[in-house]
Amino acid sequence: MAEMFLNALAGDRFHAESAGLEPRELNPLVIEVMREIGFDLSAKRAQSLFEFYKEGRIYDYVIAVCEKEVEEKCPIFPGVSKKLHWPFPDPSLLQGTHEEQLKQTRKIRDDIKSRIETWIKEFS
Repeated sequence: MAEMFLNALAGDRFHAESAGLEPRELNPLVIEVMREIGFDLSAKRAQSLFEFYKEGRIYDYVIAVCEKEVEEKCPIFPGVSKKLHWPFPDPSLLQGTHEEQLKQTRKIRDDIKSRIETWIKEFS
């Protein structure tokens, strides 16, 4: 979600890539709530953070959107100017009925979008 929002909202100021420690199929709840607001993630594939690291990719910013316990396991990328941590709940761990999980995922989506909008404004 964060990659999609940053690329959509930041224009040409940033190019975001998303990767995880343990990449798995995208969460169907995430695909559903993003589709509700016009973003199609159905063809998106999860990527490995360690593959990016091994390829020697260089980033100005690395933004972890995971829980603190997971963020601490992330490798240090060479050349990173700033590492930011914006913890959000993992939608795959949500409990309740499908509708309750959708409601919680929408909140996570909206919180991520709001955080990115705020961050982009800080550069203006």
